[in-house]
Amino acid sequence: MKTVLLLFFFSLQFISYSQIVFEKTKHDFGDLSITSDRFVDIVVTNKGTKKEYLLSVKKPANVVYLVNGQFLEKNDTIIVRLQVSQREKGRFSYEVQIYTSDKAEPTIIKLTGNVTETGNTNANALQNCPDFNSTPQSRIHATDFELTVVTIDKVSRKLLEKSKVTIIQNGIPLGQYLTDKKGEVKQKIPLGFTYFYATHEGYYPKELGNYVNMQSNFIILELEKKPEVVPVIVPVKIEPKPEVIAETKPVNKPVEIVIPVEEKLEKELEIEAITQSTMVDSVVPTKFSELDKENFDAANFKPINVTFILDVSGSMSLGEKLELMKFSLYQLTDMLRPQDQISIVTYATDARILLPITSGAKKEEIKKLVESIKVGGSTAGGEGIKLGYKQALKGYLPDGTNQVIVITDGAFSQTNDDYKKHIKKYKNKGINMSVVGILNREKEKKSMQDVAELAGGRYIPINKLVDAMNNLKQEIRFICFKE
Repeated sequence: MKTVLLLFFFSLQFISYSQIVFEKTKHDFGDLSITSDRFVDIVVTNKGTKKEYLLSVKKPANVVYLVNGQFLEKNDTIIVRLQVSQREKGRFSYEVQIYTSDKAEPTIIKLTGNVTETGNTNANALQNCPDFNSTPQSRIHATDFELTVVTIDKVSRKLLEKSKVTIIQNGIPLGQYLTDKKGEVKQKIPLGFTYFYATHEGYYPKELGNYVNMQSNFIILELEKKPEVVPVIVPVKIEPKPEVIAETKPVNKPVEIVIPVEEKLEKELEIEAITQSTMVDSVVPTKFSELDKENFDAANFKPINVTFILDVSGSMSLGEKLELMKFSLYQLTDMLRPQDQISIVTYATDARILLPITSGAKKEEIKKLVESIKVGGSTAGGEGIKLGYKQALKGYLPDGTNQVIVITDGAFSQTNDDYKKHIKKYKNKGINMSVVGILNREKEKKSMQDVAELAGGRYIPINKLVDAMNNLKQEIRFICFKE
């Protein structure tokens, strides 16, 4: 009896100190068509004080899984990707048991949904779990393979010919292509996480991030048609014009002009920006609003000393977050002038200097370091902010704008908020801080808005490619404007 009681109390104590936290323990996929994604990413965090482990995963035959790590230091995160591979129509309910070192019993993840459509198509390749480690080390030396991208009407399922599809990897456009009569683009590209941006006349743009490899080599982009606008026809009286005999001139053969893919994409995003950007408007001086949005000359804008503090924790590997961050930094780098200074601090499990104070003239050097950014680990945002402010103070420009900008997808720190003391301290020294939110959820957005306000800056959302093209650049112009 005594032994039973001891075991009982020991079990209670063991359970009470469970420190590994799962972001969610159930997920409903809803109705799944043949083109629907059938996997869910679950963030697992070690909230304890010692190293923990993911021990094993027990699952039904119709579920597959991937994890991007097994060891969890204090505040570390890993991602568990669960994929439903059911091919028959009908509702499903599966339970996945995940065993971790902090408790005796498994954590149960319940997956539910309803398969409404099946069929033999390459679209099934989208249902394969992509490899977390498939990001190419180099676009030059990476193994190329043929990828097929299809654009279709979301409602009618009609294939769309002459859609423009831009393919982006590591924040850099690889090329822009037109779909053929089958609505397809076939292109050899490196393996890895890839961002797709598609446009078609009369349709809203569609963008999607997806891992592509030998198994996941077929991407479907569903475009939604814009509502038709019936033009109002006003009768116009046409006066007859006298006949003019035109002088015959020799016809010169037009010269083909090759437009770089970056310029093509920029023009498309400029059109989308008119109605689709999620930038938060602020009251701006009239003179500022009258300037061309690409104007960043010395006559109107002070030099800037900007320190970026980049969240490179494990959660930034989810979806399109890292691609949007890199793309945004590339756009800003192109805008910087020789008199501007930039430095970059990254934070995950710890904080470190990625780019020391560097002139805006060294664009290739800056871009090379941005391209090298990898993600993984916990969220030591507080340490990143402290180190970032030190860099900003080191490069302080008395006659310029001195700014710290945090780019993150969530909360700054999982331990404490003593960084707020630094925010107030450096604000008094003339260094303000803005916060760029990458695909933020509403509960995180409010806290970041509050921190930005406390730090004398603004909250800047980046939710899609048009935001990454414009919002960071416009924030820099806004804070550097000579009133």
